Amino acid sequence: MPRKTQKELAFLQDLYIATDWGERFAELVDQHVELPKEGCALYVQAGTGGHALALQERAGRKLQIICSDQNEECLELARAKAVAFHEPTEFQHEDVSALSFKDDQYDLVLANDSLTLIGNLKDNLAEIVRVARPGGTVAWWLPTFSSFGEFFSIYWEALVSAGLDDHGVDVENMITALPTISDVEKWSAEAGLEKVASWTSIEEFDYESGEQFFNSPLNTDFLLPNWLEPLPEAARATVVKELARIIDEERHTGEFVLTLKATLVTGKKSRVQ
Repeated sequence: MPRKTQKELAFLQDLYIATDWGERFAELVDQHVELPKEGCALYVQAGTGGHALALQERAGRKLQIICSDQNEECLELARAKAVAFHEPTEFQHEDVSALSFKDDQYDLVLANDSLTLIGNLKDNLAEIVRVARPGGTVAWWLPTFSSFGEFFSIYWEALVSAGLDDHGVDVENMITALPTISDVEKWSAEAGLEKVASWTSIEEFDYESGEQFFNSPLNTDFLLPNWLEPLPEAARATVVKELARIIDEERHTGEFVLTLKATLVTGKKSRVQ
C-alpha cells in the first residue's frame, strides 16, 4: 500500500476523515469545551478546517481563532472554506512539536491528537501548554487504551498465518502503548494543567466485509500505515490478505466492528510555572 501524496491525503481527510472520524471527537469538544467570549484561540492540527470554522461561527468575531496544520495542502482547503464562509479564521503551517508562537499567548488552545503517533503525544502536549496563557484552557483529544482491540486481535492471528510470529511482540507493544485515561490526565497535570478533567465516548466503525474495511481511507491511508510499519515491506501485502480473510470469517454474515475510545482532556494552565 504505497503512501499517498500530501495533496491526496488532504482530500481524503476532508471527504472521509473529518466527516466521520473527526466528528466523533468534535462532538466531545462541542459538548465540554466553553469558548471564550473574546480573545484569541489556537487550534492545532486543524486539518481542512471544518470544525474550526464551525467553532468560529459559534464564537463570533470577538474571538480570533488561529489554526495550524503540518500538511500545507490541508491548509489550502481550509483557507478556501474560510473565504467561502466569510470567516476571519487564519490558517498557517506549523510543526506541532515546535510551534512558532510565543509563550503564554492564547486564551484557549485546542489540539487534535486523534491521529498523532503515540511517541509524540507528550512533546505535543508540552507545546500546547507552553503557548496557552496562565489561567487559559487547554483541550486535547486522542484514542485511549482498548481502542482498536478487534483489529489487534486478528492482526496477531494474521501474523501467525503469514509465518511472522516474531512480530507478535509488535502488536503487543501497540496494544499496551495506547495511554489509559489515567495516563493522559497525569500527563496533563505534569505538563502544567490544573483542574484536569476528561470525557470518553465509545465509538464504533462498522464494516460489512474485509474488502470494505480495506477500502476505507481511514484504515488504508491513516491507521494501517502505522500499524503495518514494523513489518518487512515485502510481507505487508500477505498480511493484509490474511487480515481480510479473517475479517470475513469472523463476521459470520454480520459486521466487523472497529471500536474507538475517543477521549477529550481539558485543564487550566497553572498561573504558577
